[in-house]
Amino acid sequence: MGIEENSPRLDHEVVIVGSGFGGMGVAIGLKNMKIDDFVILERADDLGGTWRDNTYPGLAVDVASMAYSYSFEPNPDWTRLYARGPEIWAYADHCAEKYDIKRHIRFGQNVERAVFDEDASTWTVHIEGGKTYVCRYFISATGALVTPKMPNIEGADTFKGKVIHTARWDHEHDLTGERVAVIGTGATAIQLIPEIVSQVQQLDVYQRTPIWLLPKFDGEISDTWKKAFRYVPGLQRLGRLSTNALFELLVGGGFNHYIGMSWLFNWLERQSIAHIRRQVKDPAIQEKLIPDYTFFCKRASFTNDYFPVFNRDNVALVTDPIARITESGIVTADGTVREIDTMICATGFSVFEKGIMPGCEVVGRGGKELGQYWEDTRLKAFKGITVPDFPNYFMIFGPYAIASFCYFGMIDTQVRHLSRCLKTAKKRGANCIEVKRSAFDDDFKQVMKRRESQVLYRGNCASSNTYYFDRNGDGPLLRPATHVGTWFKSHFISMQNYEFGLKG
Repeated sequence: MGIEENSPRLDHEVVIVGSGFGGMGVAIGLKNMKIDDFVILERADDLGGTWRDNTYPGLAVDVASMAYSYSFEPNPDWTRLYARGPEIWAYADHCAEKYDIKRHIRFGQNVERAVFDEDASTWTVHIEGGKTYVCRYFISATGALVTPKMPNIEGADTFKGKVIHTARWDHEHDLTGERVAVIGTGATAIQLIPEIVSQVQQLDVYQRTPIWLLPKFDGEISDTWKKAFRYVPGLQRLGRLSTNALFELLVGGGFNHYIGMSWLFNWLERQSIAHIRRQVKDPAIQEKLIPDYTFFCKRASFTNDYFPVFNRDNVALVTDPIARITESGIVTADGTVREIDTMICATGFSVFEKGIMPGCEVVGRGGKELGQYWEDTRLKAFKGITVPDFPNYFMIFGPYAIASFCYFGMIDTQVRHLSRCLKTAKKRGANCIEVKRSAFDDDFKQVMKRRESQVLYRGNCASSNTYYFDRNGDGPLLRPATHVGTWFKSHFISMQNYEFGLKG
């Protein structure tokens, strides 16, 4: 049964964009509400989102496996403490199968535009090629790490060798015996580089900004532990809670309350520096690998095998800025020319740009387009999920949505918030849900006030080149709140923050 049954114009009650974990989380939430009249539109030919698109060598989750899952669907069969990419994708496929999500997915549906009909209180979703879907509720469940960002370097388009972005890995290309350059040393590069270094003749690693890295307590999970997770009540939940508690201290506490927790970050920095000095022989290279900004200004990670790479004779750490790229190599600012066969771009994704957040044109009341509205003002959304003048539109990953170290924590709170809105609309016989302007403004004021305690604004982040900041100097990726607090509010947030009406 749908939420509102008197709309023969509707193709579906709900349209969800994206079949990654966010989109599937919404779908499962709808099914729990006994709402089956929904469709998931996916531009690719398979589900899985980030874990479908990223297949580079060494891909693994950088959150402990037992915490990287839906809270209602733990996986007792992870093979490692930090699961590899194929396992994560397999978990996504398992969830889609178990919760009967696949029959709702329409692949090859690239959403270009969605327009709100003020008279009927419906959305018309326009697909590349001309097809449309009319729905009551339009939900964006796409992530931010979707569109690969290529390096903006003079001559990049003139290079005649092979170019690979890590988010679009070419498994047909053999790196054996090649001279390879990796541009970027972020969370992707630290996984990739140790995997390919033994294949190549020469590996040049171009580092603009070093990254804080801690030892990774990884390893295989034995069959005995798998059986224990499966059959001992509460054991896996205990592991999950322990992991969550640790990262709540680091992120919810340290990241958001830096002044009071600066001692913790100083300790983490010392551990990271000691990790470098233990694993890298050359003192000069050690110094180049040590960041000069505060821990967590830029995304930190874990590794056991990245730093030893720089002890190898066939590896060069290049910290001089890239001046230009030629047909056959890379020229740095000091004039050095390094000839290469393949250029690998570990340069991340476009994040806070129009067309990325949101991922398509979203036209609300009075012809207001959401991307342009954010471009003209600032990125903001009530609790990271909705915006005035865009009724019946919800985002899983909106500005200031994340208040957790783990993507699944955000999905959990956002889906619960969404579910409460839809349940209230049904209870009141309404078909139009819109956040009040006053609630929206108050929420953003609180964000601006609380962010002043974050490490982004209290730490030394000037040299971090972090993607956490947008062009306005805001940090809309991470909400200045604890996950526990956000989880609690998602259960009890007042529906007085919304207007519920009946139209059409």
